[in-house]
Amino acid sequence: MKIQKQAGIRAYKADGFVGRYQKLIADTVIPYQYEVLCDRAGGEKSHVRENFINAARALRGEDAGDGFYGMVFQDSDAAKWLEAAAYSLACRPDTKLEAEADELISLIAAAQDKDGYLNTRFTISDRDKRWTNLLEGHELYCAGHMIEAAAAYYESTGKRTLLEAAEKNALHIYRRFVEEGKPGCPGHPEIELALMKLSRVTGDGRFMKAAEHFVNIRGTDPDYFRKERAARDWTVWGSSGEDGEYQQSARPVRELKDAAGHAVRTVYLYTAMADLASETDDKELLAACQRLWESITQRRMYVTGGIGSTVHGEAFSVDYDLPSDTAYAETCASIGLMFFASRMLEIDPDGCYADVMERAFYNTVLAGMSEDGKRFFYVNPLEIIPGISGAAPTHRHALPERPSWFACACCPPNAARTIMSLGKYAYGESEDTAYCHLFASGSVELGNGIAFECETAYPFGFDVTYRIKKGGRLAVRIPGWSRTFRLTLNDEEQAAEPVKGYVYIEVRDGDTLKLELDDSPAYIYASPRVPALSQKACIRRGPLIYCFEGTDNGGDVLSLCLDAGGTIEISGSSPFDGVPALEVPALRYPAADTLYFEAAPKPEPCKALAIPYFLHANRGLTPMRLWLFLTPGRVAPDGR
Repeated sequence: MKIQKQAGIRAYKADGFVGRYQKLIADTVIPYQYEVLCDRAGGEKSHVRENFINAARALRGEDAGDGFYGMVFQDSDAAKWLEAAAYSLACRPDTKLEAEADELISLIAAAQDKDGYLNTRFTISDRDKRWTNLLEGHELYCAGHMIEAAAAYYESTGKRTLLEAAEKNALHIYRRFVEEGKPGCPGHPEIELALMKLSRVTGDGRFMKAAEHFVNIRGTDPDYFRKERAARDWTVWGSSGEDGEYQQSARPVRELKDAAGHAVRTVYLYTAMADLASETDDKELLAACQRLWESITQRRMYVTGGIGSTVHGEAFSVDYDLPSDTAYAETCASIGLMFFASRMLEIDPDGCYADVMERAFYNTVLAGMSEDGKRFFYVNPLEIIPGISGAAPTHRHALPERPSWFACACCPPNAARTIMSLGKYAYGESEDTAYCHLFASGSVELGNGIAFECETAYPFGFDVTYRIKKGGRLAVRIPGWSRTFRLTLNDEEQAAEPVKGYVYIEVRDGDTLKLELDDSPAYIYASPRVPALSQKACIRRGPLIYCFEGTDNGGDVLSLCLDAGGTIEISGSSPFDGVPALEVPALRYPAADTLYFEAAPKPEPCKALAIPYFLHANRGLTPMRLWLFLTPGRVAPDGR
């Protein structure tokens, strides 16, 4: 069933916008996060490195130092950091970073039990509780992230220490759950997609069989997690195991219809389902993935590509429940949505998947990290009101400024590994075709022999040039947001018609293919079924969603409304170098001295300045709004 696959780890060396971000990750984020893992950065304690040291001591029968510290899934922070380091080393050799990674890997390998079990929480303490709380213990989740890190590090460096540890751990899991038939499925899906990767890297079919087992067993006993909870006298967070919809365990996965439950766990599961469907030609599983994709993107996704609208369980809510000020929209959830989109693209190269993957990356994923790479959002609200955001009981999760770290630090290293590996999502390949899913400058060399240079100022500029080194067939995406496009080959206009959002064109060595996309800003309107967005609009230019900050608008955005009949213009100045800001026709209502009043307010015309959403909250505490009310009776022609 698989038509194309992700580009290999060495296939892409970035420059331009993506290259600048990857340089920031390599030069600042990865070193900073390593200091955090070693408890040398100040702020929130991590203790990740020390946990592995203490686990090795416990295995040797020694005193386990100061024991285990952190979340039950603390090991996964190390794994995601190592995966980011692997992608960085693949395109930016760094002897210091490699030495740090090798040293951490040696500590991880020393913390592995002789039977292959690898988890510091249940090695340092509560050894007798291993595998008894799959709902909350996250042993399989941590194993999955370590497997992903091992595969990436091996592909990048050729070193096998972590890969061998991951194989031993995966075989321990295979023996227990497949060969011995012990009951259980992961409370937090992740192991499934990781085992698929390990199967491809090692060629060992047992790992795919284990992934298939975990996918197929899920939901066949809807009461499994409740029975597991009843059989033990301990808990991590007090979960009862009774909410099958939240746990994605109410029914077998092939019967799922609506995206539900914890948003990150949900899209990690769907990613594995799509990956397995592509490898096994499972049409029933694929049909479920297609239904779930539609559920997310047509009824339960924010305009920024954020998913998971409620703080209660970090979860999907119900159709069209998409409030801006209390949005959860976890960074990791949008990363997982990118994973899901990428796997669906492997089965069916359809621009609808790449459009969402692009929207999630350029808006929510990038918004999860500050411009300097040292502060991070876990939650990504679409509206910030100082004094309410992060303060009111209903809004405490929606912080108005990025913290430097979290006790639950899943998002920062997840963002780092995703940005460093963007080439795997931007480009794909089949036997005879190079797929250009996203527009990212850099040098691309694919396993099928096709090679080219991509030059573009995207996402701020909308001309994309491909200089062909080794020819073949290119499949270039035409974004759904671009109302017009122009394609030229060696300066001759091409009349190619998009097929499912892609134009297919034969190119030869030395050719120059140029794509020109629509660069005009546009208004976006929400379905009237979304109650939070009734009578509102927001602004888009290219893949970027724009927002309004008080810093640029007299300290206040709540009194602004859009005059959608006017023309949006590129501003002559911008608060961020090289980043176009937009001047948007608006009206400002006057401030009021009383809570309620009867005199009709008289708004004044003004120009509101909008910046890309991913750059908000970089200039101190200030209000922010993405959606603004429309002037009554005014609608822009054709949404412009």
